[in-house]
Amino acid sequence: MPPRNETTDPPSPWTRATLAGHLQTLGLEPGDAVLTHAALRSVGPILGGPDALIAALGDVLGPDGTLLGYCDWQLADEVRDDPALRDQIPPFDPLRSRSARDNGAFPELLRTTPGARRSGSPGASCAALGGRADWFTADHALDYGYGPQSPFGKLVASGGKTLMLGAPLDTMTLLHHAEHLADLPHKRVLHYEAPLLVDGRTVWRRFEEFDTRQPVVEGLAEDFFAEIVEAFLTTGQGRRGRVGHAPSVLVEARPMVAFAVAWLESRFRGPR
Repeated sequence: MPPRNETTDPPSPWTRATLAGHLQTLGLEPGDAVLTHAALRSVGPILGGPDALIAALGDVLGPDGTLLGYCDWQLADEVRDDPALRDQIPPFDPLRSRSARDNGAFPELLRTTPGARRSGSPGASCAALGGRADWFTADHALDYGYGPQSPFGKLVASGGKTLMLGAPLDTMTLLHHAEHLADLPHKRVLHYEAPLLVDGRTVWRRFEEFDTRQPVVEGLAEDFFAEIVEAFLTTGQGRRGRVGHAPSVLVEARPMVAFAVAWLESRFRGPR
């Protein structure tokens, strides 16, 4: 059989075992809890499709590890804020409400994987699969859902990691937790109402949150998360590699957040 011409022949699909090997080489270990952002197309063809990637992550993490994804909630602000449509908006239901399309397909695929759990704070909701899924998704604060009482806060407290699997570095949702923690003047605060499913009925609730739709304070570039992650990597912390064809980054959550908080406060904290 002639050798495959990599410039003209279609790529062979990645296997579950090969992807697991890539993840291990990158630094993922048994028992880890890892918040993953994945750009599935950048991985390339996968034998078995995206489910095989989720399975490969589970193979590396083992029964005690936990795989997390950031779901948010598929409910457009312009629809939610239209009084004429208010009574027609389906309430947030952690078991059924779809993840936000802006986050790609991965979190919704993870959310609908058998055994997955989903936290109850609509806009900050996360899915989790594995040994500590119940713990990570329990008791998610409804207000300020990126704070300590959240899967993000628990990821830091438990020594977890964040994996950017082909995903742009400016989409590292963990850094919204750093925005929450940073001592900064004039943080943008968002107030909004949204419907929740409570005991089988729709209940509208008012929410308060640091505004994650834009940088938390004025004077930051829209993609400043990427700047922070790149600066963190230049310190020698974190690891770069490839999973399939996807350029990927793995960082430990606690030092990543501490670095981001210090980065923000050194630029924006006012005089005491």
